[in-house]
Amino acid sequence: MKIKKILVSQPKPSNDKSPYFDLEEKYNVKIDFRPLIKVEGLSLQEFRAQRIEVLDYTAIIFTARTAIDHFFHLCEEMRISIPETMKYFCVSENIALYLQKFIKYRKRKVFFPATETNKVEELLPQMKRHADEKYLYAVSDVCKDNFIKTLEANKITCTKAVFYKTVSSNLGNIEDFDYDMLVFFSPEGINSLLKNFPNFEQGDIVLATLGTKTAQAVTDAGLRLDIAAGTPQAPSIIGAIEAFFKENKVNKK
Repeated sequence: MKIKKILVSQPKPSNDKSPYFDLEEKYNVKIDFRPLIKVEGLSLQEFRAQRIEVLDYTAIIFTARTAIDHFFHLCEEMRISIPETMKYFCVSENIALYLQKFIKYRKRKVFFPATETNKVEELLPQMKRHADEKYLYAVSDVCKDNFIKTLEANKITCTKAVFYKTVSSNLGNIEDFDYDMLVFFSPEGINSLLKNFPNFEQGDIVLATLGTKTAQAVTDAGLRLDIAAGTPQAPSIIGAIEAFFKENKVNKK
């Protein structure tokens, strides 16, 4: 099997020691890095259409730095002053520490799990200890309601509020879409591909994904999934791609 060009739907790594560059050299392939999606903050009009009053809540849930950025940006636009009593529940210590960009960290009440799994479910034990709070869950437009249902089952009041959205990047300036492999990291990446190229035909193009939801999005789109990473058998995308290369004797003479 011959693979000459790969499109990885992420920004180019800033570290020269990225395993992607090792893959290029080892298998004599060219890798282009091009995000297929981008994040945009909601306009004031879009946010207000949700009829959410931030100051009605006593605690905020954050699962990403992006959520923190857009939350405080919109609050500033709405001229909302967040009270000192506000509590913050973050899925990791790194995200919690990022709050220092916007608040006086030591004077606020910030909570995060002891384990760095980045799973919002890990916040449930701490939230149970603060069950009387009124929680606002700051999310993107593609966030599912699964965690909200878990909280409701535990009699914890929580409202989901969209502060930013994921949109497709414009790939119209790609003159020759002549890739032999496409690598995806989210269902939105699949949607962006089909939006930019509505007549896309997979043919011999190899599709690789990271995560079960992204893999399912490929199948749902009626496309063929060739490489699935993010499983116990293939935890990393690089490892899964290299295993595929070895199995199919990619670029072997």
